Amino acid sequence: MSGTPPDDPRADRVAALRWLRTPAGEAATARAADLVADRVDVLPALARLRAEVGPDGAGPAWELARLRARARATFGDDADRLLLTADALEQAGRPVLATRRARRLLAGGARSVADLGCASGTDTVALARAGAAVTAVDLDPVARELTAANAEALGVADRVQVVAGDVVALVAAAADGRVAGCDAAVLDPARRAGGRRQLDPDRWSPPWSTVALLLDRAPACVVKVAPGLDHARVPDGVEAEWVSAGGSIAEALLWGRGLSRTWRRASLLLADGWLLELTADRDPGTAPVGPVRGWLHEPDPAAIRSGLVALVAADLGATLVDPTIAYLTSDGPADSPWVSSHAVTDVLPFNLKKLRALLRARGVGRVTVKKRGSPIEPESLARQLRSPGSGTAVVVVTRVAGAPTVLVCDVSG
Repeated sequence: MSGTPPDDPRADRVAALRWLRTPAGEAATARAADLVADRVDVLPALARLRAEVGPDGAGPAWELARLRARARATFGDDADRLLLTADALEQAGRPVLATRRARRLLAGGARSVADLGCASGTDTVALARAGAAVTAVDLDPVARELTAANAEALGVADRVQVVAGDVVALVAAAADGRVAGCDAAVLDPARRAGGRRQLDPDRWSPPWSTVALLLDRAPACVVKVAPGLDHARVPDGVEAEWVSAGGSIAEALLWGRGLSRTWRRASLLLADGWLLELTADRDPGTAPVGPVRGWLHEPDPAAIRSGLVALVAADLGATLVDPTIAYLTSDGPADSPWVSSHAVTDVLPFNLKKLRALLRARGVGRVTVKKRGSPIEPESLARQLRSPGSGTAVVVVTRVAGAPTVLVCDVSG
């Protein structure tokens, strides 16, 4: 399009994105970024933008400026050059993890990579920066526009080819370990539809059948999957990895047979960008079960999801409080990044009246409620336990030896 934005950006997202890349669009976005930085409320900010850049460009420029501001925490300086949509930013992974995936993918000698379902191009850029020639594939023209724009903005366009293509058909046509003419492949199936998470892998886009076929036909591939993927779905010879950051799962991956190094892997991203890893070549089984002792340990979610809690327990000399619950217990504190620990002061059957009386007797007025294996709502219970006391405590509602139990921890005041 020329120097004016479309009449209705929602009717033609690609045209709106292209306008944002013109000198007029860039100037409008820069002005919007100033208003965002000055924390001007949305209505007066849009009024100013409409007066300064025109009514059609104000909305797209404001949205992009807001998205870039949100993206800075994740993408750093790159954020101010990225072309984004709200959906693209929500789906985009952490650059440090994209770089790690790219390096491992290329370590086996691959020189060309197909990014199957390129979305906003964050994986495409990471692969190109790692030295790969990338074929970025997507049926969605908005995704292709974002990927092409971001590859150009970040200086890797000479290593990237963006094409329209059906991932299902490309994987079905894969032969001799190559997909879309490339040595290796990355696949990130869409796991949401209509704003709702699709829990059934057969309802992903592309579906599980395509994921399984890619893992079978392309030894050098990595597939992003849902953290809750049933382990029974993982094909033999394929490494499954769960990566956590800040106490939650950042991504779950299946590594093709040509790249697999172990059976299961749990990886923990630290604040300084380093990764710690737990690995097992075979199922370690479950940790032993024992009574609650002086300390309770909550394993990192990557250790839980990967089924490697037994390795953490063995390292700490800890036992499970219940065979079905991922809480560990030991006599002393744990100096391990794989758990968060709490000193246990009381263990009692779950009874709201008795729990409230105990906390009041201890002068506890505010509690943090944690739960595992219980239907209670932590925020609701925390409100019910609030009292005038000045002390604090952590209340853990769980099962111990099959019985509903409350553990009172870290009482202070």
